[in-house]
Amino acid sequence: MLIRRSLQRLSVVFQHVKMTTAYNFSTSTPDDVVLEMVDTKGVITLNRPKVLNSLNLSMIRKIYPKLTAWENDPHTTMVIIKGAGDKAFCAGGDIRAVTEAGKVGDRLSQDFFKEEYMLNNKIGTYEIPYVALIDGITMGGGVGLSVHGMFRVATERTLFAMPETAIGLFPDVGGGYFLPRLGGKLGVYLALSGFRLKGRDVLKAGVATHFVQSDKIQDLEKSLLALENARPQDIGEVLAQYQALSTDIPDTDFVLEPHLEEINRLFNGNTVEEIVENLKTDGSEWATKQLNTLSKMSPTSMKITLRQILEAETMTLQDVLVMEYRLSQRCVEDHDFYEGVRALLVDKDQSPKWNPSTLEKVTPQKVDWYFSPLSAERELKL
Repeated sequence: MLIRRSLQRLSVVFQHVKMTTAYNFSTSTPDDVVLEMVDTKGVITLNRPKVLNSLNLSMIRKIYPKLTAWENDPHTTMVIIKGAGDKAFCAGGDIRAVTEAGKVGDRLSQDFFKEEYMLNNKIGTYEIPYVALIDGITMGGGVGLSVHGMFRVATERTLFAMPETAIGLFPDVGGGYFLPRLGGKLGVYLALSGFRLKGRDVLKAGVATHFVQSDKIQDLEKSLLALENARPQDIGEVLAQYQALSTDIPDTDFVLEPHLEEINRLFNGNTVEEIVENLKTDGSEWATKQLNTLSKMSPTSMKITLRQILEAETMTLQDVLVMEYRLSQRCVEDHDFYEGVRALLVDKDQSPKWNPSTLEKVTPQKVDWYFSPLSAERELKL
């Protein structure tokens, strides 16, 4: 029952992350993202609050060239990205639109992932200080717009998760790069289980660089925009000052602190079957709860996710994104991504019928196919 309620809550979030225009895949709304220059600082506002600022191809195609122009402009000293409204920074990408496009062979299923990953790489290699104000829901595509930047500011309203194994996908947008670098097996746990971090825990996990309570975010932005020198150390000092002032929100122990030893021990495996066996052997209440959670996820997604994270431990961000683009296209060509979106978004029965239905039936050959190169003209080039 707890797992079903959790999936139902996820479906409410995913519901917002969909096309709202009868799947006209070329749709572009003029104000879906606002790009402005304030003195020497670029400001990006994701402006789709009614759909939790979910990221579409139109927004990507506006943000990428502007970031490039600012980076090449010697007068630009900093970029701030934020979401409109008070519910979300960005709840993800238009995954429902991508699956609908994939069904009819529309290029969106290729172009969306390719151009999104190019944007992720731009952020990860940006030569100007980049400050993401992740106030509210930050999932999937929203993670890609923030986690690779120099500064990530969480608030008590931040809800961070990479829940892709629940919809037949995998933690993409460079998830393979940042998740294994969180320390221990925390990244593996977050990726396989979709566990949601909130508030200060986003900082304690290493996803955010700072925590500032939400009622101080506007003042923080004003202080950043007022900086004469916007060098990284100057920005860091301002963020640290506002973090020190954020005392109205209790500072409690990391929510996963009581289970970090278990996470590092039980999620330490080269295969998902090994992790499952570790959990079964342990037999504790917490381990049993994790087994119940994993039993709901796509077996294929879990296998490609674990391999993605293990291989990415020693890879560059660019190599990870190339790998993830291959995975994204295999997801579009396979079954579970469509079935997961159907179960959570379309029919909303929260009862996906995965194929293969068990870990044992997901063969090594199937996993190898997911990671196999695409044709030369289809590969992501960074």
